[in-house]
Amino acid sequence: MNNIRRIGVYTSGGDAPGMNAAIRAVVRTALYHNLEVTGIYRGYEGMIEGDFKNLVSRSVSSILQKGGTMLKSARCPEFRTPEGRKKAYDNIKAANIDALIAIGGDGTFTGAEIFSKEYDIPVMCIPGTIDNDLYGTDYTLGFDTANNTVIESIDKIKDTAASHNRLFFVEVMGRDSGSIALYAGVAGGAEAIMLPEKDTAIDELIDMLEVAKDRNKTSMIVIVAEGDKNGGAYNVAKRVKEKFDFYDTKVSILGHLQRGGSPSSFDRILATRMGYFAVNELLRGNTRGTVGIRGSKITSTSLEEALRNKEFKLDEELITISEVMNI
Repeated sequence: MNNIRRIGVYTSGGDAPGMNAAIRAVVRTALYHNLEVTGIYRGYEGMIEGDFKNLVSRSVSSILQKGGTMLKSARCPEFRTPEGRKKAYDNIKAANIDALIAIGGDGTFTGAEIFSKEYDIPVMCIPGTIDNDLYGTDYTLGFDTANNTVIESIDKIKDTAASHNRLFFVEVMGRDSGSIALYAGVAGGAEAIMLPEKDTAIDELIDMLEVAKDRNKTSMIVIVAEGDKNGGAYNVAKRVKEKFDFYDTKVSILGHLQRGGSPSSFDRILATRMGYFAVNELLRGNTRGTVGIRGSKITSTSLEEALRNKEFKLDEELITISEVMNI
């Protein structure tokens, strides 16, 4: 793609730790190849409003370790309309942007594909979401950091649970994906994990808790993904307490603290590798793709394939392991 002289980079949708590290990698890799970089602030909303800024190497100094996104993010219903996308395109052309790198989740990818097809603009997408629910990659940016944040919280909750013979229901993020719940539940030693992908009836959960009580467990932790079909941690706790009141029952909803914080070493390295790879893929002629990691290798999947395979499957073996570990 010898006609690429300037790359536009933006973040969209929910923020995730590691986004800043990816922005840094995109900017510095592009500069290494003598390309110019425009930062598009507030995602598609900023694209429509022309909220652009030229980025140089010093623009991305000291952001590697920071959570959130220096480019800000926003939801943008207007971009879903042809009129909104036309405004965005006019601004992109006026800024002499030849290609785009989008960092975000499923909604970001969908918008990028539609926009790229409508106006024939090369685009590479970097998966940035704590939910770890995108096809084409084993891990998304922010998942490892969010998982560690949840585990740290579980460890602290277990201390107070053990001191008072309590049963804690801890709700974690994951409307449609149980990745955080599963990984944090296994790493945090939870007695049960409620996943959107797995129908766990309340009676089945109570049976598990009864078995644990009979084994003289003085406290227990149940991890509930916010998208669990039983209605979230408060509803699950209420229904369990009606039939099983041996323990003092408490609920803790971790909420948006899972999105924040300094990215882990894993997320910083992954973001750096993905940002570097995304720029080089554009220069190699990949005009509509996503970046991912498979095993230890950074790879590319076509954007169309990544969006067509929307159903991200949890590790079935890890689900089985979590059940074995609960005895």
